[in-house]
Amino acid sequence: MTSADSGTGLLAPGWAGSPAADATSDAAFLRALLDAEAALTRAQAALGLAPAEAAAAVSEAADPGRFDLGALAERARGGGNPVIPLVAELTRAVGEPYGPYVHRGATSQDIMDTAMMLVADRTLTLVLGDLDRCARALARLAAEHRDTALPGRTLAQHAVPTTFGLKTAGWRALVLDARDRVAAVRASLPAQLAGAAGTLAAFTAYGADDATELPGAYARELGLRAPALPWHTLRTPVADLAGCLAFTAGALGKLAADVLTLSRTEIAEVSEGSGGGSSAMPHKANPVRATLIAAAARRAPQLAATLYGSMAAEDERPAGAWHAEWEPLRDLLRLAGGAARDAAELAEGLQAHPDAMREHLGLTHGLIVSERLSAELTPVLGRARARELLTRLARRTYEEGRTLGELLAAEPELKDLGLDLAAATDPTRYTGAAAALTDRALERR
Repeated sequence: MTSADSGTGLLAPGWAGSPAADATSDAAFLRALLDAEAALTRAQAALGLAPAEAAAAVSEAADPGRFDLGALAERARGGGNPVIPLVAELTRAVGEPYGPYVHRGATSQDIMDTAMMLVADRTLTLVLGDLDRCARALARLAAEHRDTALPGRTLAQHAVPTTFGLKTAGWRALVLDARDRVAAVRASLPAQLAGAAGTLAAFTAYGADDATELPGAYARELGLRAPALPWHTLRTPVADLAGCLAFTAGALGKLAADVLTLSRTEIAEVSEGSGGGSSAMPHKANPVRATLIAAAARRAPQLAATLYGSMAAEDERPAGAWHAEWEPLRDLLRLAGGAARDAAELAEGLQAHPDAMREHLGLTHGLIVSERLSAELTPVLGRARARELLTRLARRTYEEGRTLGELLAAEPELKDLGLDLAAATDPTRYTGAAAALTDRALERR
């Protein structure tokens, strides 16, 4: 298998066919490497360090269609990175007299790091679009189900009632948190240009009066930020990418985890709009979108850990540290991009089933509102007596198959207290400030 056909995603349905897959393909990286090389010559021309004709010649020659990805990948083993054979091929494509201006003054890591930032910038743009789609769909769901009560679950057990609107608003809040982090990192992605040991010395040797102007001109050509310092071994940009991408996968993983739980056959409070089939069981409609998002959330932290581990980079150029970043960063971009696509589709098609939610509120025979009853009975019976009463009646609800409301109504000491037991035991009337919290959450843009 060659590099050119190694990214089909046969074993990665979470990102296969996604916009992020195209944006992180070998062809996309080749384009970014060539963009970085062409921008370098244009930046030098802008500062009078190269003829305008050289910039035009390099830009014209930097056509990805002119290069053999498989051959470049195989030749990359010789120098440990694909920039070295690419520069040789690009120089040959430019020819005389402007070939010598290709890559002039730069080092391989300058081009590789810059290409990584270009690929990240282009991919994050797509991720942001899908996160916005997901957030809009979740906002609609939250507004529609602002007052739809369902059991709140803590430690896998029914706790007190909540609303599906509040749950959905919480998912949306995480999606917006991810969006904000991704947007901030995308806006901070820098170009890399500093030469062999990060001193810009070669550019001075080639005639620059002030070589420190060149990284800024280079960054402007690429639409990236100008670096304050060379970051060959100062890997903040890569660590920031690791953080925002792992966070995004985890944030979307929370949505997926809840959907997987709530779509279980015995719960069925939600379902995906178009579930996936089974190879053996025709009756199944599996929550495939949520499953793929959950898979991404499990992989992302370990990939981020590799990128964080590469921060401990020795000297002015490390052996192995920056090389170790390329694949996990691409994998993270793909995972986050695929998860964002799947989350948008999941949210847009997610179906809520209020009847099932309402039915499940009664599974504990009214005990789901015992917290409220404890609060209301304590002032009139005392804390110890109220607790003893509710504990005894809780056992009877299961032993006798009767609701807590029925048993309370039969208690002689409660008959003359004027308590509205129907209201006090109605779980749909004990959702606290869920509606107000949902409204507040939906104000966020």
